Amino acid sequence: MLNSEISGFAIYLLPFAAILFFYFRSRSRKESLSAAQFKEATEAGLTEPSSLHPAIDPAKCLGSGACVIACPEGAIGLIKGKARLINPTVCIGHGACMASCPHGAITLVFGTEKRGMDIPYVKPDFETSVPGIFIAGELGGMGLIRKAATQGSQAMEAIGRLKGSANPLDVVIVGAGPAGLSAGLGAMEKKLRHVILEQESSLGGAIFQYPRNKIAMTAPVKLPLIGEVKMKEISKEDLLAFWSGALKKTGMKIHLGERMESITRTDSGFIVKTAKQSYETRAVLLAIGRRGTPRKLGVPGEELPKVVYNLIDPEQYRNLHVLVVGGGDSALEAAIAIAGQPGTTVAISYRSDAFGRGKQKNRDRLQALEAQGRIKILLKSNVKHIERDKVHLEQNGQAIELANDGIIVCAGGVLPTPFLKEIGVMVETKFGTA
Repeated sequence: MLNSEISGFAIYLLPFAAILFFYFRSRSRKESLSAAQFKEATEAGLTEPSSLHPAIDPAKCLGSGACVIACPEGAIGLIKGKARLINPTVCIGHGACMASCPHGAITLVFGTEKRGMDIPYVKPDFETSVPGIFIAGELGGMGLIRKAATQGSQAMEAIGRLKGSANPLDVVIVGAGPAGLSAGLGAMEKKLRHVILEQESSLGGAIFQYPRNKIAMTAPVKLPLIGEVKMKEISKEDLLAFWSGALKKTGMKIHLGERMESITRTDSGFIVKTAKQSYETRAVLLAIGRRGTPRKLGVPGEELPKVVYNLIDPEQYRNLHVLVVGGGDSALEAAIAIAGQPGTTVAISYRSDAFGRGKQKNRDRLQALEAQGRIKILLKSNVKHIERDKVHLEQNGQAIELANDGIIVCAGGVLPTPFLKEIGVMVETKFGTA
C-alpha cells in the first residue's frame, strides 16, 4: 500500500518538477540575455537615460518580472533575480514599469548622478511656484505625447477651479503642441475665456518638426470634447491630420505665428505680451516644450542659408550632399530619412564616441545603412568651418573636408530656464531624483 501511495504521489510530482525545470531554465536564459545586453550598453557608453526613467530599489525588488513584461521598449531586464535598467537610452519614461511592480520597488526619476536635468517645480495640479502660472508637457519633463496631452487637460481642470477676476481672459495657453491643444479643448469644455498662442506657423509643436512618417504616438489618450482616441502606432502626418480634424470639429482657434515675449504679473493676474498685442489674463499655462531656441554650433559659416535646425521634408535634399549634426533620435532619424532619397550622400557627425541618446532601433538602422555605404558615420567629430559648397570637420585630431549642399543641426535647444527664473518660477536640477 505504501509503495502504491508513493508511486501515485510521484505521478503528480513529476509534471510539477518538469514545469519548474523549464521555468527556471527559461528564466536563466533570459537573465543571461539581459546581462549581455547590459554589458553591451555599458561598453558602448549607452548608460544615460534621456528623460524620466525608473530607479529600482534592489532591497524591495523580489524579481517578479512584472516590470520586464510591462516595458514595451525592452529597457528593463532581470539580472541575478533583480530587475535592472539594461538599456537606459531606449527608456521613454511612460511609467508602465512602476505601475506594474507589485512590491513598490520602482520610482520614476529625472537625471542621473552624472547628468542633471533642469525641471520646473510644479504642484500635483501643475501650478508652479508662481500662483496662476501652470506648466504642462515637455517643459515639465514629460515628453510623451499621450502624457503631455493628459497633463494639458488636467492643468485646465485646476485652472477652471480658480476664482474669477476682472481680466478679459481666464487663461492664456502658450504652445500648440499636444499639451497646449488638449488644454485648449479643456478650456472650451469648461467655457473658459482663453487664447492659444503658437510661435510657429503650424500647430503640433515639436511633432511638426519630426521627419516624415515618424511614428509619433503609441498609446490611446482621452481628450476633452473628443473622448478617448484609440491610437497606437500613428505617423506624424496622421497625428497632425487628427489634430486638424479636431480643430475643425470643435472650432478651436489658434493664434499661429504669434510668439510670446514676456509675462508680467499684475494685481489680478498677468499680462502676456507678444509681438502683436498684449493679453490680460487670470492664469497662464506654459506648454512650450523644452527645445526653446535651437542650439547652434557657433562656427564660421553657420549663417549660410543651407544650415537649418530641423528636417521638414527629406525630398528637398534629393541628389545633394548632406551633413547631419547630432546624436539624438532627431539626428539619427533625419539621417536615415535623407539616406532614402535618390542620389543623396549623407554623413552624420557626433562629438561623442556613441549615439547614447538614440533608440536602439534607430542605431541599428543607422549601422545597417552604414554597412550598405549609404551613410558615413563620423563619431568623435566636430564641425569647424562651413563654406558654400563644403564643410570642414575635425575627427580625432585629423582634418576632414566634405562636399556639402546642406547641413541639418539637431543639437537640441537652449532651455528657457532663464525666462522661467525671470518670471519667478522655481527650477530644480534633478540628479536622479523624482
